[in-house]
Amino acid sequence: YAAPNEGKGGNNGNKGKASSTAGTDLVATTTTATLTDAEIADLVFMREEEKLARDVYLTLYDMWGVQTFSSIAASEQAHTDSIKGLLDAYGIADPVVNDTIGVFANPELQSLYNDLIAAGSTSLVDALKVGAAIEEIDILDLYEAMEVTAQPNILQVYARLLAGSENHLRAFVSALSAQGVDYAPQYLNADAYSAIIGGTMNTQQGASQGQGQGGNGGNGGNGKR
Repeated sequence: YAAPNEGKGGNNGNKGKASSTAGTDLVATTTTATLTDAEIADLVFMREEEKLARDVYLTLYDMWGVQTFSSIAASEQAHTDSIKGLLDAYGIADPVVNDTIGVFANPELQSLYNDLIAAGSTSLVDALKVGAAIEEIDILDLYEAMEVTAQPNILQVYARLLAGSENHLRAFVSALSAQGVDYAPQYLNADAYSAIIGGTMNTQQGASQGQGQGGNGGNGGNGKR
C-alpha cells in the first residue's frame, strides 16, 4: 500500500467515534487570520484525504459487510466535514467539487484510492490491512501538519482527528487479531506504533515519535512534503 510520491498521501489518517459535528464547534464562521501556503496546502489536502478514507471504507464495507468499515466511514465523514469547516472559515476553495465515492481532484489521491481498493478486494484480511495502512498514513500526515501551524482552531481540529485516527488504527488491529493476524506497522516506526496500540500516545509525543524509520517495510512517513 505504497504512498504516492507527491502529496501528503504518504502518511495519513484519523478515526474513532466522532460525531457528525466533530470539530465544527472549534471553527469560527469566518476569521481574519492569514495562513501560510503550507497551512493552506495541508487543509486542502486533508479535506480530500479524509474523503479518501471514507470512500475506501464504504467501498470495502460493500465488499465484505464488516461493520468496522461502516462505523469508521461515519467517523471519516465527520473528519472531512471538520476540515471543510476550516476551509470555509479561512475562505479557502473546497477541492471536493464532486463528492461521489472514488472521485478526487488530487491525482495522487485518485491513484492511491484505486490502488487501495484493488488491494482490499482480494481478501478480508487484506481489506483490514488497507484500513490500518490508511490510518498510519493519516497519523503521519497530521504529525507533519501540526508542526507547521500555530493556529489554535486548526491545531484543535487536527488533534481531534489524530485521536480519531489512533482509535481507528486500534480498531483495525483488533479486527485483524480476531482473524488470527498479528499486524505489523507499514509506515509508523515501531515505537510510535506500540505507543498508539498501547493507548499511551498523546499529540506531543506523536509529533516527535512518529518520524523516522517505518516499521516492516514502511517509509517512516515519506509523504506530501
